[in-house]
Amino acid sequence: MPGAVRFLACLLGLWLLAPFAAGLLRLGDADWSGVDRAALSRAAGVSVASAGIATLLIGLFGIPLGYVLARGRGWWTALLGGAVQLPLALPPLAGGVLLLFLLGYGGPLGALGLSEHFAGIVAAEMFVAAPFLIIAARSAFAAIDPALEDVAATLGHRPGAIFLRVSLPLAWRPILAGLVLAWLRAFGEFGATVMLAYHPYSLPVFTYVAFGEAGLPSMLPVLAPTLGLAVLVMAAGHWLTRPLARQAPTRTGLLPPLAESGAAEAPPRHLALALHRALPGFTLELRLESRARRIAVLGPSGSGKSMTLRAIAGLEGMAGMQVRLDGQDLSPLPPERRAVAYVPQGYGLPAHLTVARQVGFAVDCVPDRAAAWMAALGLEDLAGRYPDELSPGQRQRVALARALSRRRVDLVLLDEPFSALDAPLRARLRREVLAVLRGMNVLTVLVTHDPAEALAMAEDIVLLDGGRIIRAGPAAAVFARPGSDLAARLLGAEAIGDGVVLPDGRIDVGQGVALLVGHPDGEAADLPPPGTRVRWSARPHQIRPMDDGAYPARILWRGAVRDGQRPMRLLLGDAELEILADPSCMADGPCRVSIDPRCLQIWPAA
Repeated sequence: MPGAVRFLACLLGLWLLAPFAAGLLRLGDADWSGVDRAALSRAAGVSVASAGIATLLIGLFGIPLGYVLARGRGWWTALLGGAVQLPLALPPLAGGVLLLFLLGYGGPLGALGLSEHFAGIVAAEMFVAAPFLIIAARSAFAAIDPALEDVAATLGHRPGAIFLRVSLPLAWRPILAGLVLAWLRAFGEFGATVMLAYHPYSLPVFTYVAFGEAGLPSMLPVLAPTLGLAVLVMAAGHWLTRPLARQAPTRTGLLPPLAESGAAEAPPRHLALALHRALPGFTLELRLESRARRIAVLGPSGSGKSMTLRAIAGLEGMAGMQVRLDGQDLSPLPPERRAVAYVPQGYGLPAHLTVARQVGFAVDCVPDRAAAWMAALGLEDLAGRYPDELSPGQRQRVALARALSRRRVDLVLLDEPFSALDAPLRARLRREVLAVLRGMNVLTVLVTHDPAEALAMAEDIVLLDGGRIIRAGPAAAVFARPGSDLAARLLGAEAIGDGVVLPDGRIDVGQGVALLVGHPDGEAADLPPPGTRVRWSARPHQIRPMDDGAYPARILWRGAVRDGQRPMRLLLGDAELEILADPSCMADGPCRVSIDPRCLQIWPAA
């Protein structure tokens, strides 16, 4: 800790403690016998009761207001957010004057008779103390990941249930701290109270009157109950908002694998999308029809992938949006009625729910199905843990089990579900999830950055860029014929060269090298007419230096071995290519390479 920081902190701390120390030094001068104990008790009772009622009313109305301010958008939210903080900026007496304009005799609400009444004390305390709770609630709700509420909606919960079962439980600690601060502020309020309701005496007003009548010697006996009650409430609030101690979980290794599904795949589903949304600097314009069981959506960051997934789930409102599944129009349906199993980035696991309660959180959860998924996904021993006690792979399994435990699922929406995992675990979970999905009559839409993941899991691939589709179709066809440099790079192409189509169906890439081109399905290659200039590519690991390779090449550079492979640069025809080869690969100089004809990607040159 920097010395200057420690010094400044201690200096202010001493200043805040000094008045209490000075009061203790005057204990001998206190006039304990001259205090009207009955009047002091009545005043303390008035303050405790009025502060308690004011705090309850502040909580009843202030917590919803904090939520509205956290989730609302537009100028009215900013205006309202500034207005609720004004009582903090006003001198308390000024606040009392404003309350008199409203509640005093002759005011619009003067007929209520709150002046010189207990209810007037409550009204004054609410005015000055409410901002403490509202600000705390607003900050607490704003800190909640909106994906948690989105996931709850896709699990069948209506907005009111989401607020009570997700938002409020996650925000309760800061809200409780705000309620304690509001009570303390109401308990100590003097200025607004003395202006609006001088009688009956609250404890601050009684202290003021006692000081005027008996002077400083009578203050310590009067202040004693004030300090005692304040310290008691502060201690209670600290105890209630303390972090709950948990037993440290025993970390386990990889969870047991899922059984491979041998069931025949369900028939394809028909998805039709028409999406349009204009935002500042970005427009999503997407039209798609697909008859597949699994669709992968690839694109760079900011291309509209997650927005598309949220639109399918019903979490994005768009004018003229159309989402049809097997002829049924889902567009008018709210998220809770779309039979969606949604796994967002980060998995959307509320921190206050154990694994067992997470998996059973859907409104239409089938208990037997939830238990079966927990067993299949190896979650039974984790049932009592909370999300922060789980590894990323375990959280992914919890989110998947929760999504698939619903009574009815038509759409499985996965938004980068494996991005937070290391490579071995990612590959393993990908295989296991695919085995699960193959046995279900659902349509799966997967958003990913990983071309290998898309090729392994999807039947159809959709490439997005700038909110528009640049290529879509069966996975093998899209990989074989990307259509453009951008699409090829989105599909993982790094080694790109130029060529000319020859009459015999090969590609002349220069230096007398002609590459044989095949079709991924083993059919004849569908190449442009002879003489057409094209671009070609193969993935770095698909160009293999071999003694009996089909094509002459030259190794220009060999790098250090990384992850069991050696990066190399070689010249093939006129193209310099970065490839990955076996660590024991030959030295620099002439060599021969092999390329599977089915792995070549071909598209027209610009």
